[in-house]
Amino acid sequence: MSLDQLRDQLPDYAKDIRLNLGSLANETILSDQQKWGTYLASALASRNAPVIQAINAEVADKLSPDAIQGAKAAAAIMGMNNIYYRFTHMVSEKTYGTLPAKLRMQIIANPGVDKVDFELWSLAVSAINGCGMCIDSHDAVVRKGGMTTEQVQAAVRIASNVHAAAAILDGEAALAG
Repeated sequence: MSLDQLRDQLPDYAKDIRLNLGSLANETILSDQQKWGTYLASALASRNAPVIQAINAEVADKLSPDAIQGAKAAAAIMGMNNIYYRFTHMVSEKTYGTLPAKLRMQIIANPGVDKVDFELWSLAVSAINGCGMCIDSHDAVVRKGGMTTEQVQAAVRIASNVHAAAAILDGEAALAG
């Protein structure tokens, strides 16, 4: 399944999401690696099989094997970090935030792709997972790496629409079930 086929699966009430997914695929403010890596990392973070399969098929000839692995790694490591750091930020007992995380995170130091791209994908996943501390941290790195607010916004727009498509398909599956 392709991105177009995924878009066709969205019901009429989600026309805005369907159109956004298409227009964002034509976004030029991000490099192709940044854009399609954001699509893939966001799909994985959204945890919907048809969305993951469609976007994985779409990026197969658009991303290098290293970029595919990097986008997957961003989704994986943020799946862990977003929970942990969201907890340390939200819990009333602030001592947790002073303790070492003691979690392995080596992929962040050596993601196998451009560091800024990996951080952008991590930021998009953090937006999906709702970790403000991680969003701020990754935003600072990508901005220091030369990305503009418009580029960051484009990545988050991709993440928000990929996640919306996943939520819609999950909801429709539940209603049909």
